[in-house]
Amino acid sequence: MNKIINAMTVDVEDYFHVSAFENTIPRSNWEKMPLRVERNTYRLLELFEKYNVKSTFFTLGWVAKHCPNLIKAIVDQGHELASHGYSHKRATEMTRAEFFSDVEQSKNILEELSGKKIVGYRAPSFSVNETNTWVYDVLIELGFQYSSSTYPINHDLYGVPDWPRFAYLRDVSDQKLIEIPIPTIRHRDINTGIGGGGYFRLYPYWLSKRRIDKFHKLEQMPYNFYFHPWEIDPDQPRVKEASLKSKFRHYVNLSRMEGKLEQLLKEYQWDTMKSVYLHKNAKIME
Repeated sequence: MNKIINAMTVDVEDYFHVSAFENTIPRSNWEKMPLRVERNTYRLLELFEKYNVKSTFFTLGWVAKHCPNLIKAIVDQGHELASHGYSHKRATEMTRAEFFSDVEQSKNILEELSGKKIVGYRAPSFSVNETNTWVYDVLIELGFQYSSSTYPINHDLYGVPDWPRFAYLRDVSDQKLIEIPIPTIRHRDINTGIGGGGYFRLYPYWLSKRRIDKFHKLEQMPYNFYFHPWEIDPDQPRVKEASLKSKFRHYVNLSRMEGKLEQLLKEYQWDTMKSVYLHKNAKIME
């Protein structure tokens, strides 16, 4: 087993919250949708307990409001609770004031339900780029210590390919915030995403493992992995009105995800984002 301790993360949102369906399922319809995130996240808690893994749960405030017992279960089992905003609206689609309100609402709900200070944030769809770096000022103002909101790749929905590939300090108004990008491997000046999500479901496990091992060998850095509770739920309702591309990305290999996840949990060492990146000896770029 690789001795590098990596960070396991879950973006706690339901199948109808995803950005790919935002034009098909308006937020005004969310209350009418069958809720599956609670059941799926409890299943993840069982898997993490089975393999003695601690994870960071970047949780939507909307989910916390509707599933308060789930929030208590996450923290009672020793996992880190972090914010994914309230409404799953991309940061690039909000004004500074709207972003402040959305993240503050999420943080307040999570802290009230958990009794824990929330120090981590992840923007929906990794929606921080050169157009909205004021996000970091807001996060510091709200008391966050780290963000994991960037993916240094070319992608049609997100991506900042020229931004740092490893955890680094952002200086904001004489204060510092750690940004923890989703991991990539680099070949011929091109970054390839290896952090999880659809890439992990699409490719065979052996290829994902080879890329993670290559990352460890070349970079000697912790790896962080992300996925969603709906990705272990092959029986979720199908959104027929979505585009073919969105359907492929969302539904590909759902039935295989849990087995691949178990392999990942067994073969590597995992902890929370806070434990991996916020301790005094963590490798953080200046």
